[in-house]
Amino acid sequence: MNTPAAPIPNAPFVPDTAFEEAEQGTSLWKDAWARLRKNKMAVFGAGTLVFMALFCLIGPFISPYTYDAQDLNQYAKPPSAQHWFGTDKLGRDQLTRIMYGGRISLAVGICATMVSLTIGVLWGAVAGYAGGKLDTVMMRIVDILYALPFTIFVILLMVFFGRNIILLFAAIGAVEWLTMARIVRGQVQSLRKMEFIEAAIALGLSRRRIILRHMIPNVLGPVMVYTTLTIPAVMLLEAFLSFLGLGVQPPMSSWGSMIKDGAEVMEGFWWMLILPGLFLSLTLFSLNFLGDGLRDALDPKASKD
Repeated sequence: MNTPAAPIPNAPFVPDTAFEEAEQGTSLWKDAWARLRKNKMAVFGAGTLVFMALFCLIGPFISPYTYDAQDLNQYAKPPSAQHWFGTDKLGRDQLTRIMYGGRISLAVGICATMVSLTIGVLWGAVAGYAGGKLDTVMMRIVDILYALPFTIFVILLMVFFGRNIILLFAAIGAVEWLTMARIVRGQVQSLRKMEFIEAAIALGLSRRRIILRHMIPNVLGPVMVYTTLTIPAVMLLEAFLSFLGLGVQPPMSSWGSMIKDGAEVMEGFWWMLILPGLFLSLTLFSLNFLGDGLRDALDPKASKD
């Protein structure tokens, strides 16, 4: 009959919780979050974006004015205690219109990016995993679309199908997915020879399940980084279209359309151009700071530090 082993004399007592803590590791996402919090510019960018979102969502409910309320007696008034950001040529409160314009600009940036994200990720994942002739055909289509002038393509869509905010989301998203597709394709091609993909194939999993459940989740890092860089590009494209008069239609406004209106009278009424331009610029800078921080956090080797 076995007897229990005698305790080792003078052995230090190690609680069970110490073994549990030793067994616990840190995941990629926890490490990335820790690195991201140390990046002051990325934290500043994230905080600024949260402030902008709350400012645009909640602000109009607090403002005593509406975005389309006209008062010709307040024609082009400079910033004052009554109108903190001044008024425009129709006597409308600029602060309220900037809040509503921010809703449109942020919505276009996020929704159009989601459209391009969906198309680009699925297209790139299928092309990268399938390989062969299908990959060749799909990527040649991408090359052909790259050769087309994107802005003119969006303008044609707006002219033929009408000017409305939903079409603006779809039109911009439909021309911004090409780079995303190339990025995802390259990542998927590097994952095809990994052991866990070969194991999934050996288990008889379908291509659809392998792509959706194994491939796409493992390329989320680069996708997240590029997404934060796509949103400012989309917002700039919307601002450009609004500057040409092809964006949102009056009396609605976006930051781009307000910049267009301000540019026409910038010599005499500087606040109509400078203030919406500041909000747009600060948002774009914040998105770029956050994108750079995510890139360094998810891929420490890419950091210059």
